[in-house]
Amino acid sequence: MTDTVAVQRRTIRTLVTAQAVGAVGITIGIATASLLAKDISGSEKQAGLAQTFQVVGAAVASYLLARMMARRGRRIGLMSGYLIGAVGAGTCVLAGVVESMALLLVGATMLGATTAANNGARYAATDLAEPRHRGRALSIVVWATTIGAVVGPNLTGVSADVAEALSIPELTGPFALGSIGLLAAALVLFVFLRPDPLLLAHAQAGLDASPPTGTSWGRVRSVLATRPSVAAAIGGMAGAHAVMVAVMVMTPLHMEHGGATLRIIGVVISLHVLGMFAFAPVVGIASDRLGRAPVLWAGGGILLVALLLCGAAPEGSSWEIFSGLFLLGLGWSAATVAASTLLTEHSPLDARTDVQGAADLIMGLTAAVAGGFAGLIVGSLGYAWLNGFASVFAVGVLVAAALAHRPDPVLTKA
Repeated sequence: MTDTVAVQRRTIRTLVTAQAVGAVGITIGIATASLLAKDISGSEKQAGLAQTFQVVGAAVASYLLARMMARRGRRIGLMSGYLIGAVGAGTCVLAGVVESMALLLVGATMLGATTAANNGARYAATDLAEPRHRGRALSIVVWATTIGAVVGPNLTGVSADVAEALSIPELTGPFALGSIGLLAAALVLFVFLRPDPLLLAHAQAGLDASPPTGTSWGRVRSVLATRPSVAAAIGGMAGAHAVMVAVMVMTPLHMEHGGATLRIIGVVISLHVLGMFAFAPVVGIASDRLGRAPVLWAGGGILLVALLLCGAAPEGSSWEIFSGLFLLGLGWSAATVAASTLLTEHSPLDARTDVQGAADLIMGLTAAVAGGFAGLIVGSLGYAWLNGFASVFAVGVLVAAALAHRPDPVLTKA
């Protein structure tokens, strides 16, 4: 007999460690990716392309890694995501050295697999969790990203020294450091994520270990047809992520226009990431006690306030941009934790990884579209207009929260 409680504790500890280390690789390039893309391309309208391609890569990798996890478990899927991301970070360094925009976009796309692995880790935390503690378990792993995520952007100064020592462009230094963090995260998962939580959950539920029948999308469509709350959860996740990506990727450029230094930009991004992850446990506990829909609604409201502040922020450094970016992260956290937990608990176990992968794919593609338009809007109309554009997605989060209150017919009949 397997001690499920002990395995769950070990799983959470392992995921927390991997998230803390791997997050450096995700966030260390956030403050510099758009600047590197602008330097290589020579166009501000293309500045957001690196982040956009990274989001697209995360979307596609989320789906592919979820399919891998359905067959081989969380350990292999998460480890693969970090390893692909490490190769992507190295490719971004090479792109900066040879000044190739095409190579930068390839590297950014591969780096997106790291985000997909981080997203998958939050789901892995719920595989063996008790139903009444799912939100807390998921949010603890989300919170762990705070450690590396806050440190990452603040290493931009150190990375400049590393870049000088390696004789590579200054803006590629963050990617060089990030690749080390990603390799370390993959090693942690390889050694310690045993037994695999998803495979153990399947075994305890009596599910056949053979590959599921039918197509992945067929199983997803079946779930969406009978469980509207899952569709609402996906809508909430997609809307919140689109708001966050669209504004976040263009904020460094908006600040640079006003003369803000790279270190100040790194501090603002750190504050934003702090809002995204540091308060996740509070959000998780709130969603367990108050319900998923009310917390999702609160997330949408916070996002709207953040957009008002960012839209009013002048170029450079200002209290509006500091507070707005922090609230942007906090609103994303509330919406994402609540929606992810809602999605997990309303998806049947035999199709859960399929639904989770499809949800992250939709979430990523929606954010990629928003991020793609972000550069065009800022280049043509300005940063304030971008925040107005993003408010459409924030309202979508509120709509999703309202729909999430409705019970699923299949569960009502049961």
